[in-house]
Amino acid sequence: MSLDVSLDVAALRRDFPVLEREFHGHRLVYLDSAATSQKPTSVIEVMDTFYRHTNANVHRGVYTLAEEATAAFESARARMARFLHASTPSEIVFTKNATEAMNLVARSWGGAHLHEGDVVVLSLMEHHANVVPWHMLAAERGIELRWIPLTDDGCLDLESLPQLLEGAALLSVTSLSNVLGTINDVRHLADAAHAADALIAVDAAQTIPHVEVDVTAWDADFVAWTGHKMLGPTGIGGLWARENLLEGMPPFLGGGEMIRDVTVDGFTTNDIPWKFEAGTPPIAEAVGLEAAIDYLDDVGLEAVRRHEIELTGYALRALHERFDDRITTYGPSDLSIRGGVISFLLDGIHAHDVSQVLDEDAVAVRAGHHCAKPLMRHLGVPATTRASFYLYNDEADADALVESLARAEKFFAV
Repeated sequence: MSLDVSLDVAALRRDFPVLEREFHGHRLVYLDSAATSQKPTSVIEVMDTFYRHTNANVHRGVYTLAEEATAAFESARARMARFLHASTPSEIVFTKNATEAMNLVARSWGGAHLHEGDVVVLSLMEHHANVVPWHMLAAERGIELRWIPLTDDGCLDLESLPQLLEGAALLSVTSLSNVLGTINDVRHLADAAHAADALIAVDAAQTIPHVEVDVTAWDADFVAWTGHKMLGPTGIGGLWARENLLEGMPPFLGGGEMIRDVTVDGFTTNDIPWKFEAGTPPIAEAVGLEAAIDYLDDVGLEAVRRHEIELTGYALRALHERFDDRITTYGPSDLSIRGGVISFLLDGIHAHDVSQVLDEDAVAVRAGHHCAKPLMRHLGVPATTRASFYLYNDEADADALVESLARAEKFFAV
């Protein structure tokens, strides 16, 4: 089966300098975009240009260079707002990543609104970023955590959702599992949460780089995301939240920029979103993020999604045809509700051993619990090997994965 020709992967690869590298005499086959994506030249160059010609701190200076830096920083905020179809840029709070964004929800909104006996509903497929902050709050406040179970094919088992949401204050879920690849129906979950008078927070770190997200259409209340998985730099991510919610939330961190006034008796906070952005923000990273959004818009997320569906299907078929019942893959068989993530185990071989052998062929995959230990325990395994695809991967990369796995199987059979 040939892949959709609307994405010229060979041309796209030339935009990513790191993909020109070779290891151990082999070209790099990068299959770890669920951990972090590679960066196109346009992102690298715009950050370099910023540091060379515009570098200054933002918001505080009235000289020309500072005003240019501030304009660039706030332009990135406005660009992200348009990308997510937010109502206003003030709904975009910059953080250093999605993990910090989820902690912001837990510590600021949760700290202000949740008390002993209040209920937060999570799922068994959550990343630790959407688990640990709630465990921390539970230890401090005595809130109750409830868990949505999973079906055998790695989807949310929603049969008991109405009961789980009874009396709940918040439903907090991922929109795409970083292990199973499962794409959850956020609007359906939001409708269920709101029907139960609960809010919904969404960890969208794995979705936003691959699928067009409209936070208004989702009818979400909080959405966390990160730049480094969407072709942007590390060190910047963010939280989108409804303006009225942000207005009512206390600041997350204290210090410069988040204040309007400080006296010996106390302080007053800045307007949103700046009251959540204490200290010097990731300015050059915001500039790089805007360039990453421009790149994704130029390629087209619809084409990216279509390409990933076909490539994931191709890879799954190739793996099962080559290894038959000697390989276990996790996640939905329905490609329409699956992202470009394949977690698997080869019989009798530890996930880390597989990853090390693949590295000798310059095939870069992730091995471990993928920051999802509750899910690993549910699956009954300590770890999996994970290959994750993006717009710069193609059939040749999937074939390289299969051939390298065959070599690993042969190596450990000796």
